[in-house]
Amino acid sequence: MKIAVAGLGLIGGSFFKAFTQTGHEVTGFDIGDPVDVADSDLVIVALHPRAAVEWIAAHAAEFKEGALVVDTCGIKVPVMEGVAKVAHGARWRFCGGHPMAGKEVSGFRNSDAALFRGATMILVPGEGIDDDAIAVLEAAFSEVGFKRVVTAEAAHHDKMIAYTSQLCHIVSSAYVRDELAPNHDIFSAGSFRDMVRVGAPDPKLWSELFLDNRESLLPVLERMIGRMEAMRDAIAAGDREAISAQLAEGRIVKAKMDAGGAVGKWTNGRKSGLSQEEKRKAKPGDMVRKARAATMGEEWVVPKEVKSEG
Repeated sequence: MKIAVAGLGLIGGSFFKAFTQTGHEVTGFDIGDPVDVADSDLVIVALHPRAAVEWIAAHAAEFKEGALVVDTCGIKVPVMEGVAKVAHGARWRFCGGHPMAGKEVSGFRNSDAALFRGATMILVPGEGIDDDAIAVLEAAFSEVGFKRVVTAEAAHHDKMIAYTSQLCHIVSSAYVRDELAPNHDIFSAGSFRDMVRVGAPDPKLWSELFLDNRESLLPVLERMIGRMEAMRDAIAAGDREAISAQLAEGRIVKAKMDAGGAVGKWTNGRKSGLSQEEKRKAKPGDMVRKARAATMGEEWVVPKEVKSEG
């Protein structure tokens, strides 16, 4: 397979290195570099959301017939809507993508061929993305180490990412800006390191992500602020019972999360959640269809082993 990677930062650079090790013919380029995608079977666009849409639109006429174009952006609704304008009726097909892997640093120098090992790749199918296309993408991304390749609906993806990723970065950024932060050294341990790990997000990228996903992010942020205000009020009032009740509620929820309690299931063609009998009777493509249906629902909970890295 001939693979092209547009954007050689942390994610794009990691895809470039990982696919190079699989034996595929891989080319990579940054914005401004000469681009040749005419023979590429798979084009991975690892740019910021608006830049990704613009780049795909600028090179839409160059993609070969049947090519699969996949972005890696952390939000999906604006990207899917933007690319749909140029992908409708095109000879190539677009599928939204979001690798659930990353680091708190950026740039090609920090990219790593092993970055995706054990991670989940989320796909948001666009026009013309059928079960066969999903199977091709699942095979390709599995080659570079992804444990799961799952499908999701764009709006639900953005709703969940607002909570599992964007809110984490907001809270961590606010935490590291406290006046006591410079003096943390001898007083900090594991809990401090956990809180500050994503406290320095790229301002250009993350401001774009926050604003483009504000419809999903604001309700999550407001709920968080409400819980913080409730704790502040209980502490100010010396209300130990209220403090204990809030902490107890958190312990219950955390225990369920740790136990992997889920209303819905993450599934794919290899680990679909089907019974052994269903697997024996399934025809090619059946598991993929069931997987897509399972991840489209509103009750979509990530098992404990799935970690979001932004």
